[in-house]
Amino acid sequence: MRHGETLWSLSGQHSGRADIALTENGMSEAKQLAKQVDRIPFQHILVSPLRRAKETCVAAGMWEEAVLEPDLMEWDNGEFEGKTRFEIERSHPGWNLFRDGCPGGESPGEITDRADRLKSKLEKLQGNIAVFTHGHFGRVLGARWIGLYVEFAERLLLNTASLSILGYQHDNATQQVIALWNSRSSERL
Repeated sequence: MRHGETLWSLSGQHSGRADIALTENGMSEAKQLAKQVDRIPFQHILVSPLRRAKETCVAAGMWEEAVLEPDLMEWDNGEFEGKTRFEIERSHPGWNLFRDGCPGGESPGEITDRADRLKSKLEKLQGNIAVFTHGHFGRVLGARWIGLYVEFAERLLLNTASLSILGYQHDNATQQVIALWNSRSSERL
């Protein structure tokens, strides 16, 4: 699950490690996530230590059993933190996060290593797992889950307070799939 709306997600500013809060609408969005998954028994709940992810987890009613997982943190934007794509492209024409990374922040190789490390942790857990994370990192995790390079994550959009399901085809651990992506429906699962 991606965190709910923040002021920076509204303005298009890159919010990597900035510890910003959800907006009132973001809290409302997060409560909708609870309605989507309230029938699913989760054996594990992992959450990024950043405030916006923790607030989403709380609003979704899952905080009591949550465990902080540093590998779920957003892409470290380094010098590009708080800047919009337009601002970045003025000084770095043609810049692409998933290809170029961020000066003073994480490179595509480093974010790949972190996503792969988390993927390995998730593969060892049994049962349903809820994770509360961020837009860019969630996209990278989705791409890596199905064996794609980090550059392909560019094509996997994630809206605020969206739900995605990573799983296995026919419960076969060697056939990882994306069963649902970027859902913002209030329909229960």
